[in-house]
Amino acid sequence: MDYKLTAAVWELTMGCNMRCKHCGSSCADKLEGELTTEEALKLCDDLKELDIEYITLSGGEPTIRKDWPIIAKQLSKNGIIPNIITNGWILDEALVKKAKESDINTMAISIDGLKSTHDYIRREGSFDRSIKALKLIKDGGVYPAVITTVNSVNINELEEMYELFSEIGVVTWQMQMALPMGNFVHQTEWYLEPEHVDKIIDFAHSKKDGNVGMVLADCMGYYNKKVLEVMQSTTPDTGHWQGCSAGKRSMGILHNGDITACTSLRDRKFIEGNIRERPLSDIWLSENSFKWNRNFKKNQLTGLCAKCQYGHVCLGGCNNTRLCMNDDVYSENKYCSYNVEVSKIKKRIESIDDDETLHKLAYSLINKKQFQSADLVLDKLLAKQPDNIEYMELSGYVSFELQNYESCENVNRRILKINPEDAYASKGLGLALYRLGNIEDGLMHLYNAIRMKEGVNAEIYYDLCVVLQDLQKNKELVQIKNEAEKCENYEEWRSQFDNLDVSA
Repeated sequence: MDYKLTAAVWELTMGCNMRCKHCGSSCADKLEGELTTEEALKLCDDLKELDIEYITLSGGEPTIRKDWPIIAKQLSKNGIIPNIITNGWILDEALVKKAKESDINTMAISIDGLKSTHDYIRREGSFDRSIKALKLIKDGGVYPAVITTVNSVNINELEEMYELFSEIGVVTWQMQMALPMGNFVHQTEWYLEPEHVDKIIDFAHSKKDGNVGMVLADCMGYYNKKVLEVMQSTTPDTGHWQGCSAGKRSMGILHNGDITACTSLRDRKFIEGNIRERPLSDIWLSENSFKWNRNFKKNQLTGLCAKCQYGHVCLGGCNNTRLCMNDDVYSENKYCSYNVEVSKIKKRIESIDDDETLHKLAYSLINKKQFQSADLVLDKLLAKQPDNIEYMELSGYVSFELQNYESCENVNRRILKINPEDAYASKGLGLALYRLGNIEDGLMHLYNAIRMKEGVNAEIYYDLCVVLQDLQKNKELVQIKNEAEKCENYEEWRSQFDNLDVSA
Protein backbone atom coordinates (compact mmCIF):
# COMPACT_ATOMS: atom_id res chain seq x y z
CA MET A 1 0.00 0.00 0.00
CA ASP A 2 1.27 3.47 -0.86
CA TYR A 3 1.28 6.02 1.93
CA LYS A 4 0.76 9.66 0.93
CA LEU A 5 2.42 12.09 3.31
CA THR A 6 -0.01 14.94 3.96
CA ALA A 7 1.20 16.67 7.12
CA ALA A 8 4.11 16.83 9.52
CA VAL A 9 5.16 18.41 12.80
CA TRP A 10 8.73 19.72 12.93
CA GLU A 11 10.30 20.43 16.31
CA LEU A 12 12.78 23.12 15.27
CA THR A 13 14.39 23.27 18.70
CA MET A 14 13.97 21.79 22.14
CA GLY A 15 15.05 25.03 23.74
CA CYS A 16 12.27 26.91 25.49
CA ASN A 17 11.82 30.08 27.52
CA MET A 18 9.20 28.50 29.77
CA ARG A 19 9.18 25.52 32.13
CA CYS A 20 5.58 24.32 31.82
CA LYS A 21 4.43 21.84 34.45
CA HIS A 22 2.64 19.76 31.81
CA CYS A 23 5.27 19.83 29.05
CA GLY A 24 5.27 16.38 27.46
CA SER A 25 8.79 16.89 26.10
CA SER A 26 10.30 18.38 29.28
CA CYS A 27 11.74 21.20 27.19
CA ALA A 28 14.36 23.40 28.79
CA ASP A 29 17.69 24.33 27.25
CA LYS A 30 18.61 23.87 23.61
CA LEU A 31 19.89 20.35 22.94
CA GLU A 32 22.98 19.48 20.95
CA GLY A 33 22.62 18.37 17.37
CA GLU A 34 20.05 20.85 16.07
CA LEU A 35 19.87 20.99 12.31
CA THR A 36 21.84 23.88 10.86
CA THR A 37 20.08 26.43 8.69
CA GLU A 38 21.58 24.79 5.62
CA GLU A 39 20.39 21.35 6.71
CA ALA A 40 16.93 22.71 7.52
CA LEU A 41 16.57 24.33 4.10
CA LYS A 42 17.67 21.09 2.43
CA LEU A 43 14.96 19.31 4.43
CA CYS A 44 12.41 21.84 3.15
CA ASP A 45 13.33 20.81 -0.40
CA ASP A 46 13.16 17.12 0.50
CA LEU A 47 9.67 17.64 1.90
CA LYS A 48 8.65 19.15 -1.44
CA GLU A 49 9.64 15.90 -3.16
CA LEU A 50 7.13 14.05 -1.00
CA ASP A 51 4.40 16.52 -1.99
CA ILE A 52 3.43 17.28 1.60
CA GLU A 53 0.59 19.79 2.06
CA TYR A 54 0.97 21.18 5.59
CA ILE A 55 3.66 21.43 8.23
CA THR A 56 3.56 22.74 11.78
CA LEU A 57 6.69 24.31 13.22
CA SER A 58 6.93 23.70 16.95
CA GLY A 59 9.42 23.08 19.73
CA GLY A 60 10.35 23.80 22.41
CA GLU A 61 9.69 27.36 21.48
CA PRO A 62 10.32 27.70 17.73
CA THR A 63 10.56 31.50 17.73
CA ILE A 64 13.78 31.45 19.80
CA ARG A 65 15.47 29.90 16.78
CA LYS A 66 16.44 32.97 14.75
CA ASP A 67 16.21 31.30 11.34
CA TRP A 68 12.60 30.14 11.71
CA PRO A 69 11.30 32.78 9.22
CA ILE A 70 13.83 31.59 6.62
CA ILE A 71 12.71 27.99 7.10
CA ALA A 72 9.03 28.95 6.92
CA LYS A 73 9.59 30.96 3.73
CA GLN A 74 11.43 28.07 2.07
CA LEU A 75 8.57 25.74 2.91
CA SER A 76 6.09 28.19 1.43
CA LYS A 77 8.19 28.57 -1.73
CA ASN A 78 7.98 24.80 -2.08
CA GLY A 79 4.19 24.86 -1.99
CA ILE A 80 3.94 23.67 1.60
CA ILE A 81 1.64 25.57 3.98
CA PRO A 82 3.56 26.41 7.18
CA ASN A 83 1.86 26.90 10.54
CA ILE A 84 3.54 27.62 13.86
CA ILE A 85 2.85 26.91 17.53
CA THR A 86 4.32 29.38 20.02
CA ASN A 87 3.93 30.26 23.68
CA GLY A 88 3.79 33.94 22.66
CA TRP A 89 6.25 35.11 25.31
CA ILE A 90 8.48 37.10 22.91
CA LEU A 91 5.84 37.75 20.27
CA ASP A 92 5.58 41.37 19.16
CA GLU A 93 4.59 43.31 16.04
CA ALA A 94 7.96 42.67 14.42
CA LEU A 95 7.67 38.92 14.94
CA VAL A 96 4.15 38.85 13.50
CA LYS A 97 5.41 40.83 10.51
CA LYS A 98 8.11 38.19 9.95
CA ALA A 99 5.43 35.50 10.13
CA LYS A 100 3.31 37.30 7.55
CA GLU A 101 6.28 37.82 5.24
CA SER A 102 7.20 34.13 5.63
CA ASP A 103 3.69 33.08 4.58
CA ILE A 104 2.82 31.52 7.92
CA ASN A 105 -0.83 30.53 7.60
CA THR A 106 -1.81 30.08 11.26
CA MET A 107 -0.08 31.11 14.47
CA ALA A 108 -1.35 29.07 17.41
CA ILE A 109 -0.75 30.29 20.95
CA SER A 110 -0.73 27.75 23.78
CA ILE A 111 -3.15 28.93 26.47
CA ASP A 112 -3.95 26.58 29.34
CA GLY A 113 -6.55 28.31 31.45
CA LEU A 114 -7.59 31.69 32.75
CA LYS A 115 -4.90 34.03 34.06
CA SER A 116 -4.03 32.48 37.43
CA THR A 117 -4.24 28.91 36.14
CA HIS A 118 -2.30 29.58 32.95
CA ASP A 119 0.45 31.50 34.77
CA TYR A 120 0.73 28.76 37.39
CA ILE A 121 1.09 26.05 34.75
CA ARG A 122 3.42 28.02 32.46
CA ARG A 123 5.07 31.20 33.72
CA GLU A 124 4.09 34.25 35.73
CA GLY A 125 2.91 36.99 33.38
CA SER A 126 2.55 34.67 30.40
CA PHE A 127 -1.25 34.89 30.18
CA ASP A 128 -1.29 38.63 29.52
CA ARG A 129 1.45 38.24 26.95
CA SER A 130 -0.46 35.41 25.24
CA ILE A 131 -3.67 37.45 24.99
CA LYS A 132 -1.73 40.42 23.65
CA ALA A 133 -0.03 38.07 21.16
CA LEU A 134 -3.39 36.82 19.84
CA LYS A 135 -4.51 40.39 19.19
CA LEU A 136 -1.24 41.23 17.43
CA ILE A 137 -1.55 38.14 15.24
CA LYS A 138 -5.08 39.06 14.20
CA ASP A 139 -4.11 42.68 13.51
CA GLY A 140 -1.07 41.49 11.56
CA GLY A 141 -3.15 39.52 9.06
CA VAL A 142 -2.25 36.00 10.22
CA TYR A 143 -4.87 33.51 11.42
CA PRO A 144 -4.88 33.48 15.27
CA ALA A 145 -5.48 30.10 16.91
CA VAL A 146 -5.31 28.65 20.40
CA ILE A 147 -4.22 25.23 21.63
CA THR A 148 -5.26 24.16 25.12
CA THR A 149 -3.97 21.11 26.93
CA VAL A 150 -6.91 20.17 29.13
CA ASN A 151 -6.38 18.76 32.61
CA SER A 152 -8.38 18.60 35.83
CA VAL A 153 -7.14 22.08 36.84
CA ASN A 154 -8.46 23.97 33.81
CA ILE A 155 -11.37 21.83 32.60
CA ASN A 156 -13.91 24.00 34.42
CA GLU A 157 -12.57 27.22 32.85
CA LEU A 158 -13.37 26.34 29.24
CA GLU A 159 -16.58 28.39 29.06
CA GLU A 160 -14.92 31.64 30.16
CA MET A 161 -11.96 30.94 27.91
CA TYR A 162 -14.29 30.56 24.94
CA GLU A 163 -15.93 33.91 25.59
CA LEU A 164 -12.54 35.58 25.72
CA PHE A 165 -11.28 33.91 22.53
CA SER A 166 -14.50 34.74 20.72
CA GLU A 167 -14.17 38.40 21.67
CA ILE A 168 -10.57 38.52 20.43
CA GLY A 169 -11.45 36.87 17.11
CA VAL A 170 -9.62 33.56 17.47
CA VAL A 171 -10.24 31.51 14.33
CA THR A 172 -9.79 28.00 15.76
CA TRP A 173 -9.35 26.51 19.21
CA GLN A 174 -7.86 23.04 19.54
CA MET A 175 -8.34 21.10 22.76
CA GLN A 176 -6.15 18.15 23.61
CA MET A 177 -5.90 15.94 26.65
CA ALA A 178 -2.89 16.22 28.94
CA LEU A 179 -1.11 12.86 28.94
CA PRO A 180 1.30 11.45 31.53
CA MET A 181 4.57 12.11 29.72
CA GLY A 182 7.47 14.45 30.32
CA ASN A 183 6.87 16.93 33.14
CA PHE A 184 3.22 15.94 33.45
CA VAL A 185 4.20 12.54 34.86
CA HIS A 186 4.78 14.36 38.14
CA GLN A 187 1.32 16.00 38.19
CA THR A 188 -0.80 12.91 38.92
CA GLU A 189 -3.46 14.93 40.73
CA TRP A 190 -4.12 16.79 37.45
CA TYR A 191 -4.88 13.68 35.41
CA LEU A 192 -8.26 13.46 33.71
CA GLU A 193 -10.56 10.50 34.23
CA PRO A 194 -12.03 8.75 31.14
CA GLU A 195 -15.46 10.30 31.74
CA HIS A 196 -13.92 13.79 31.47
CA VAL A 197 -13.45 13.23 27.74
CA ASP A 198 -17.21 13.43 27.20
CA LYS A 199 -17.32 16.67 29.18
CA ILE A 200 -14.79 18.21 26.78
CA ILE A 201 -16.63 16.80 23.74
CA ASP A 202 -19.97 18.12 25.01
CA PHE A 203 -18.46 21.55 25.54
CA ALA A 204 -16.94 21.64 22.03
CA HIS A 205 -20.24 20.46 20.57
CA SER A 206 -22.16 23.21 22.37
CA LYS A 207 -19.93 25.77 20.60
CA LYS A 208 -19.78 24.17 17.16
CA ASP A 209 -21.94 26.90 15.60
CA GLY A 210 -20.18 29.74 17.39
CA ASN A 211 -17.58 32.26 16.23
CA VAL A 212 -14.57 30.12 17.12
CA GLY A 213 -13.92 26.94 15.15
CA MET A 214 -13.71 24.07 17.63
CA VAL A 215 -11.07 21.40 17.00
CA LEU A 216 -10.75 18.17 18.99
CA ALA A 217 -7.25 16.71 18.82
CA ASP A 218 -6.61 13.09 17.86
CA CYS A 219 -6.67 12.04 21.52
CA MET A 220 -10.37 12.98 21.69
CA GLY A 221 -13.13 10.83 20.25
CA TYR A 222 -13.72 8.71 18.36
CA TYR A 223 -17.03 7.15 17.33
CA ASN A 224 -19.28 9.69 18.93
CA LYS A 225 -21.82 11.63 16.85
CA LYS A 226 -20.97 14.85 18.63
CA VAL A 227 -17.28 14.45 17.71
CA LEU A 228 -18.20 14.02 14.07
CA GLU A 229 -20.45 17.09 14.12
CA VAL A 230 -17.70 19.19 15.75
CA MET A 231 -15.20 18.05 13.12
CA GLN A 232 -17.57 18.80 10.27
CA SER A 233 -18.45 22.23 11.66
CA THR A 234 -14.80 23.29 11.27
CA THR A 235 -13.80 21.18 8.26
CA PRO A 236 -17.00 20.16 6.41
CA ASP A 237 -15.28 17.52 4.25
CA THR A 238 -13.93 15.64 7.27
CA GLY A 239 -15.14 12.07 7.61
CA HIS A 240 -15.12 9.90 10.70
CA TRP A 241 -11.93 8.80 12.42
CA GLN A 242 -9.83 6.55 10.18
CA GLY A 243 -7.21 5.50 12.69
CA CYS A 244 -3.95 7.11 13.80
CA SER A 245 -2.23 8.74 10.82
CA ALA A 246 1.27 8.46 12.30
CA GLY A 247 3.59 6.99 9.70
CA LYS A 248 0.70 6.63 7.27
CA ARG A 249 -0.29 10.20 6.39
CA SER A 250 1.82 12.19 8.82
CA MET A 251 5.20 12.15 10.52
CA GLY A 252 7.31 13.97 13.06
CA ILE A 253 10.67 15.63 12.55
CA LEU A 254 12.83 16.11 15.63
CA HIS A 255 15.34 18.89 16.27
CA ASN A 256 18.29 16.74 15.17
CA GLY A 257 16.74 15.35 12.00
CA ASP A 258 15.41 12.15 13.51
CA ILE A 259 12.22 11.00 11.77
CA THR A 260 9.43 9.51 13.81
CA ALA A 261 5.78 8.70 13.18
CA CYS A 262 4.63 11.35 15.65
CA THR A 263 6.51 13.87 17.79
CA SER A 264 4.42 12.85 20.80
CA LEU A 265 6.01 9.40 20.72
CA ARG A 266 9.18 10.18 22.69
CA ASP A 267 10.52 6.62 22.93
CA ARG A 268 13.62 6.09 20.76
CA LYS A 269 12.21 2.82 19.43
CA PHE A 270 9.85 4.84 17.23
CA ILE A 271 12.69 6.61 15.39
CA GLU A 272 12.78 5.37 11.78
CA GLY A 273 15.96 7.10 10.66
CA ASN A 274 17.84 10.39 10.48
CA ILE A 275 18.04 12.72 7.48
CA ARG A 276 21.78 13.13 8.05
CA GLU A 277 22.18 9.44 7.34
CA ARG A 278 19.40 8.66 4.85
CA PRO A 279 17.34 10.77 2.43
CA LEU A 280 13.92 11.66 3.81
CA SER A 281 12.18 10.01 0.86
CA ASP A 282 14.01 6.75 1.55
CA ILE A 283 12.85 6.79 5.15
CA TRP A 284 9.22 7.55 4.28
CA LEU A 285 8.93 5.22 1.29
CA SER A 286 10.78 2.24 2.78
CA GLU A 287 8.59 -0.81 3.31
CA ASN A 288 10.39 -1.33 6.62
CA SER A 289 9.49 2.09 8.04
CA PHE A 290 6.63 2.65 10.48
CA LYS A 291 5.72 -1.05 10.27
CA TRP A 292 4.38 -1.00 13.83
CA ASN A 293 1.52 1.26 12.68
CA ARG A 294 1.28 0.56 8.94
CA ASN A 295 0.79 -3.16 9.68
CA PHE A 296 -1.39 -2.57 12.74
CA LYS A 297 -4.50 -4.80 12.83
CA LYS A 298 -7.50 -4.93 15.11
CA ASN A 299 -6.58 -8.38 16.44
CA GLN A 300 -3.47 -6.87 18.06
CA LEU A 301 -5.62 -4.73 20.38
CA THR A 302 -6.77 -5.81 23.82
CA GLY A 303 -9.85 -5.28 25.98
CA LEU A 304 -12.95 -3.70 24.48
CA CYS A 305 -10.92 -2.28 21.58
CA ALA A 306 -10.28 -5.85 20.39
CA LYS A 307 -14.03 -6.50 20.16
CA CYS A 308 -15.27 -3.03 19.26
CA GLN A 309 -17.42 -2.75 16.15
CA TYR A 310 -15.26 0.16 14.99
CA GLY A 311 -11.95 -1.42 15.91
CA HIS A 312 -10.99 -2.47 12.37
CA VAL A 313 -11.04 1.20 11.29
CA CYS A 314 -10.34 3.06 14.53
CA LEU A 315 -7.49 0.77 15.65
CA GLY A 316 -7.82 2.01 19.19
CA GLY A 317 -7.62 5.74 18.54
CA CYS A 318 -4.49 7.71 19.42
CA ASN A 319 -1.46 5.45 19.77
CA ASN A 320 0.26 7.82 22.16
CA THR A 321 -2.73 7.90 24.50
CA ARG A 322 -2.58 4.13 24.91
CA LEU A 323 1.20 4.17 25.24
CA CYS A 324 1.15 6.83 27.95
CA MET A 325 -1.77 5.39 29.89
CA ASN A 326 -0.81 1.72 29.70
CA ASP A 327 2.83 1.62 28.53
CA ASP A 328 1.65 -0.42 25.54
CA VAL A 329 0.68 0.90 22.12
CA TYR A 330 -1.67 -2.08 21.54
CA SER A 331 -3.62 -1.77 24.79
CA GLU A 332 -7.27 -0.81 25.27
CA ASN A 333 -8.05 2.90 25.02
CA LYS A 334 -10.23 3.65 28.02
CA TYR A 335 -10.21 7.36 27.15
CA CYS A 336 -12.26 6.70 24.01
CA SER A 337 -15.76 8.18 24.30
CA TYR A 338 -17.32 5.05 22.82
CA ASN A 339 -15.39 2.91 25.29
CA VAL A 340 -16.71 5.02 28.15
CA GLU A 341 -20.30 4.53 26.97
CA VAL A 342 -19.95 0.78 26.45
CA SER A 343 -18.33 0.45 29.87
CA LYS A 344 -21.44 2.03 31.40
CA ILE A 345 -23.63 -0.47 29.54
CA LYS A 346 -21.41 -3.32 30.71
CA LYS A 347 -21.92 -2.31 34.34
CA ARG A 348 -25.69 -2.36 33.88
CA ILE A 349 -25.52 -5.82 32.28
CA GLU A 350 -23.30 -7.11 35.09
CA SER A 351 -26.04 -6.18 37.55
CA ILE A 352 -28.45 -8.67 35.90
CA ASP A 353 -28.18 -12.22 37.28
CA ASP A 354 -31.30 -13.93 35.91
CA ASP A 355 -30.46 -16.09 32.86
CA GLU A 356 -33.89 -15.79 31.30
CA THR A 357 -33.74 -12.00 31.50
CA LEU A 358 -30.28 -12.04 29.91
CA HIS A 359 -31.54 -14.47 27.23
CA LYS A 360 -34.41 -12.18 26.23
CA LEU A 361 -32.16 -9.14 26.37
CA ALA A 362 -29.66 -10.76 23.98
CA TYR A 363 -32.36 -11.42 21.38
CA SER A 364 -33.82 -7.95 21.81
CA LEU A 365 -30.44 -6.29 21.29
CA ILE A 366 -29.68 -8.45 18.24
CA ASN A 367 -33.05 -7.59 16.69
CA LYS A 368 -32.22 -3.91 17.22
CA LYS A 369 -28.76 -4.50 15.69
CA GLN A 370 -27.14 -3.35 18.91
CA PHE A 371 -24.43 -5.94 18.51
CA GLN A 372 -21.85 -4.42 20.87
CA SER A 373 -24.24 -4.62 23.79
CA ALA A 374 -25.49 -8.04 22.70
CA ASP A 375 -21.91 -9.28 22.76
CA LEU A 376 -21.58 -8.22 26.40
CA VAL A 377 -24.76 -10.08 27.32
CA LEU A 378 -23.64 -13.23 25.51
CA ASP A 379 -20.24 -13.09 27.20
CA LYS A 380 -22.00 -13.21 30.55
CA LEU A 381 -24.34 -16.03 29.49
CA LEU A 382 -21.46 -18.11 28.12
CA ALA A 383 -19.43 -17.57 31.27
CA LYS A 384 -22.29 -19.27 33.12
CA GLN A 385 -23.14 -21.86 30.42
CA PRO A 386 -20.00 -22.31 28.28
CA ASP A 387 -21.35 -25.27 26.27
CA ASN A 388 -24.76 -23.83 25.44
CA ILE A 389 -25.02 -24.25 21.65
CA GLU A 390 -27.70 -21.59 21.24
CA TYR A 391 -25.60 -18.98 23.04
CA MET A 392 -22.52 -19.98 21.09
CA GLU A 393 -24.35 -19.64 17.76
CA LEU A 394 -25.62 -16.22 18.75
CA SER A 395 -22.12 -15.27 19.84
CA GLY A 396 -20.72 -16.40 16.50
CA TYR A 397 -23.29 -14.32 14.62
CA VAL A 398 -22.70 -11.23 16.77
CA SER A 399 -18.92 -11.60 16.46
CA PHE A 400 -19.25 -11.72 12.68
CA GLU A 401 -21.40 -8.58 12.64
CA LEU A 402 -18.80 -6.83 14.80
CA GLN A 403 -16.13 -7.98 12.32
CA ASN A 404 -14.46 -9.96 15.09
CA TYR A 405 -13.74 -12.79 12.69
CA GLU A 406 -11.22 -14.61 14.88
CA SER A 407 -13.80 -14.83 17.67
CA CYS A 408 -16.39 -16.00 15.16
CA GLU A 409 -14.01 -18.69 13.92
CA ASN A 410 -13.19 -19.90 17.43
CA VAL A 411 -16.76 -20.16 18.68
CA ASN A 412 -17.94 -22.02 15.56
CA ARG A 413 -15.06 -24.49 15.85
CA ARG A 414 -16.16 -25.16 19.42
CA ILE A 415 -19.71 -25.86 18.23
CA LEU A 416 -18.51 -28.26 15.53
CA LYS A 417 -16.48 -30.19 18.08
CA ILE A 418 -19.69 -30.76 20.01
CA ASN A 419 -21.85 -31.36 16.92
CA PRO A 420 -19.91 -31.96 13.66
CA GLU A 421 -23.19 -31.84 11.67
CA ASP A 422 -24.25 -28.33 12.69
CA ALA A 423 -24.75 -26.59 9.34
CA TYR A 424 -25.11 -23.12 10.85
CA ALA A 425 -21.77 -23.44 12.63
CA SER A 426 -20.04 -24.76 9.51
CA LYS A 427 -21.44 -21.82 7.56
CA GLY A 428 -20.32 -19.37 10.24
CA LEU A 429 -16.84 -20.88 10.28
CA GLY A 430 -16.64 -20.71 6.49
CA LEU A 431 -17.62 -17.02 6.40
CA ALA A 432 -15.16 -16.15 9.16
CA LEU A 433 -12.29 -17.91 7.42
CA TYR A 434 -13.19 -16.24 4.13
CA ARG A 435 -13.13 -12.80 5.74
CA LEU A 436 -9.79 -13.65 7.33
CA GLY A 437 -8.37 -14.32 3.88
CA ASN A 438 -8.40 -18.13 4.06
CA ILE A 439 -10.53 -18.48 0.94
CA GLU A 440 -9.97 -22.16 0.20
CA ASP A 441 -10.85 -23.39 3.71
CA GLY A 442 -13.68 -20.91 3.93
CA LEU A 443 -15.30 -22.27 0.76
CA MET A 444 -14.78 -25.83 1.97
CA HIS A 445 -16.75 -25.20 5.16
CA LEU A 446 -19.47 -23.30 3.28
CA TYR A 447 -19.93 -26.21 0.88
CA ASN A 448 -19.88 -28.63 3.82
CA ALA A 449 -22.67 -26.62 5.43
CA ILE A 450 -25.16 -27.16 2.58
CA ARG A 451 -24.45 -30.93 2.62
CA MET A 452 -25.01 -31.41 6.35
CA LYS A 453 -27.92 -33.11 8.01
CA GLU A 454 -28.98 -30.49 10.54
CA GLY A 455 -30.23 -26.98 10.01
CA VAL A 456 -29.68 -26.59 6.25
CA ASN A 457 -31.90 -23.83 4.85
CA ALA A 458 -32.01 -21.13 2.20
CA GLU A 459 -30.05 -18.69 4.38
CA ILE A 460 -27.02 -20.98 4.33
CA TYR A 461 -27.24 -21.35 0.55
CA TYR A 462 -27.58 -17.58 0.18
CA ASP A 463 -24.43 -16.86 2.19
CA LEU A 464 -22.48 -19.28 0.00
CA CYS A 465 -23.90 -17.57 -3.09
CA VAL A 466 -22.75 -14.16 -1.83
CA VAL A 467 -19.19 -15.46 -1.45
CA LEU A 468 -19.28 -17.07 -4.90
CA GLN A 469 -20.52 -13.81 -6.40
CA ASP A 470 -17.72 -11.95 -4.63
CA LEU A 471 -15.21 -14.41 -6.11
CA GLN A 472 -16.86 -14.11 -9.55
CA LYS A 473 -17.49 -17.85 -9.67
CA ASN A 474 -20.59 -17.47 -11.81
CA LYS A 475 -21.04 -21.11 -12.85
CA GLU A 476 -20.96 -22.34 -9.27
CA LEU A 477 -23.21 -19.47 -8.22
CA VAL A 478 -25.94 -20.46 -10.68
CA GLN A 479 -25.72 -24.10 -9.59
CA ILE A 480 -26.02 -23.32 -5.86
CA LYS A 481 -28.85 -20.86 -6.48
CA ASN A 482 -30.81 -23.55 -8.33
CA GLU A 483 -30.23 -26.00 -5.47
CA ALA A 484 -31.45 -23.40 -2.96
CA GLU A 485 -34.87 -23.36 -4.62
CA LYS A 486 -35.50 -26.79 -3.11
CA CYS A 487 -35.27 -25.45 0.45
CA GLU A 488 -38.55 -25.24 2.35
CA ASN A 489 -37.95 -21.61 3.31
CA TYR A 490 -36.75 -20.48 -0.13
CA GLU A 491 -39.70 -18.09 -0.60
CA GLU A 492 -38.60 -16.16 2.48
CA TRP A 493 -35.25 -15.55 0.76
CA ARG A 494 -36.40 -15.24 -2.83
CA SER A 495 -35.93 -11.46 -3.00
CA GLN A 496 -32.32 -11.74 -1.77
CA PHE A 497 -31.55 -14.47 -4.29
CA ASP A 498 -33.16 -12.41 -7.05
CA ASN A 499 -30.77 -9.56 -6.25
CA LEU A 500 -27.71 -11.73 -6.90
CA ASP A 501 -25.78 -11.03 -10.08
CA VAL A 502 -25.86 -14.30 -12.02
CA SER A 503 -25.00 -12.83 -15.41
CA ALA A 504 -22.41 -14.72 -17.47
